Amino acid sequence: MEFQRADDARRLFFEMPKPELHLHLDGSLDPALALELAATRNVDAPRDWAGMRAALVAPERCADQADLLRAFDLPIALLQDTEALERAAEQLVRAKAAENVAYLEMRWGPHLHTAKGLTQSQVIAAVAAGARRAAAETGIEVRLIITALRSHSLEENRNLATAAVAAQDLGVVAFDLAGREAAFPDPLTFKESFDIARNGGLAITLHAGEWGGAAQVRRALEVQPARIAHGGVAVDDLSLCAELAARNVSLDLCPTSNTQAAIVAGYGDFPIAELRRRGVPITLNTDDLVVSDVTLSEEYLHAHRRLGLPVADLIDLARAGYDFAFAEQGTKVRLRNALESWLAQRGM
Repeated sequence: MEFQRADDARRLFFEMPKPELHLHLDGSLDPALALELAATRNVDAPRDWAGMRAALVAPERCADQADLLRAFDLPIALLQDTEALERAAEQLVRAKAAENVAYLEMRWGPHLHTAKGLTQSQVIAAVAAGARRAAAETGIEVRLIITALRSHSLEENRNLATAAVAAQDLGVVAFDLAGREAAFPDPLTFKESFDIARNGGLAITLHAGEWGGAAQVRRALEVQPARIAHGGVAVDDLSLCAELAARNVSLDLCPTSNTQAAIVAGYGDFPIAELRRRGVPITLNTDDLVVSDVTLSEEYLHAHRRLGLPVADLIDLARAGYDFAFAEQGTKVRLRNALESWLAQRGM
């Protein structure tokens, strides 16, 4: 498809009703809200917008994944009470709806927000309340993914899996594992937590390949996930790519974030096209609205302009997002049909 004007692609990707499957709440805290929370919660943080934004947005190039994760320390410190969590979730859902994200899976690690007395279940309920309020007013579909941390104890993550299962009526659909992969490389450490979540009816996903290369993505498959968060480094292992394709395990790709974390040499080296050629199921996501300073519309535009992906390929990635969503089948079909209707109206 050829665009007549430079802004046509930008407009297309902004207006397209898109799914986003990989977005962290704590990596998406708006600087203006962060300023208010810092002042009212007595948290040591910048007191002007420019300073707060600089504190929340990670550098374009970090040393590694662990370096990138430091950008989450301040938002986690600010999000330690019910009101703060509700407002952050509501604001993020509204921001995504405003750029025509039609379906959103928002994830975060509830145990990180219990430092001032909230229980894991109270944290989940607060985020769910904020997300539900914004969803009701904007029409976006929102589901929640509960994330365990590699650095947390077996007991903490077992309890979290149990709390996640109990919160399915609040929109929780999946259980995830994230955190410092180099320090805690083996996801099977938390096999019991995954089993509790799976047996309780939740889908399973986990972060992998942010350190350790393709071997870490292969290790993640031992958990038998439906999806893997990140995992683009699988491109370096032909047999692993074939296994991902055969098992229909999709990768939630986040090119800007992975470039920040020095997983690829530069954005132009991100292997979306090669993964597609090898038949690996993939979707396109941002990871973090603020830490990575990128909207989903911009991520699509970057993939088009900087990676050379044709518009048709990017539309296929949006379709794949609905296909691999952790939502009930009726919702997936309705949203996919809405995308097809939108495309048809534009002769696409």
